[in-house]
Amino acid sequence: MAAVGVRLMQKVSATLLFAKIAPHVIPAMDKAVHKLTRGRVILSAQMLPGVILTAKGAKTGEPRTTPLACMPLEGGASWLLIGSNFGRPGHPAWTANLLRHPDAQVSWRGRDIEVRARLLQGEERAAAWREALAFWPPYATYQARIEREIRLFRLDRR
Repeated sequence: MAAVGVRLMQKVSATLLFAKIAPHVIPAMDKAVHKLTRGRVILSAQMLPGVILTAKGAKTGEPRTTPLACMPLEGGASWLLIGSNFGRPGHPAWTANLLRHPDAQVSWRGRDIEVRARLLQGEERAAAWREALAFWPPYATYQARIEREIRLFRLDRR
């Protein structure tokens, strides 16, 4: 039954309607639930693993908090973040923040963890992209919709 729900969510998340609505609804719900549960729950993580990323803003230097789907690596010792922006044009703002200020923090399973972000490139990016597609196939649809290359970041504990 759970596999049917995941497949349904993959189909829905690959639609243009989802790309228009989800960026406005999902992060707000995730932030609210995360706050109400004192960091124990991220609503969208019921479908995909997720973190709450806090990074300095690229322009302001002020802390910016963003709920994100992630791909845990090495049992949660590291994370892969995919800057898909739901297949919309333009890189998501959090990717510019990490490029400018790679030292950040994630809330993972109720714990705040200091991390350092690294933009993946070349063969390392290609391998991570293959893993991301196996993990969540709609990323291929997102990439096909846009001209920019989706940014992939590896977050390692500091």
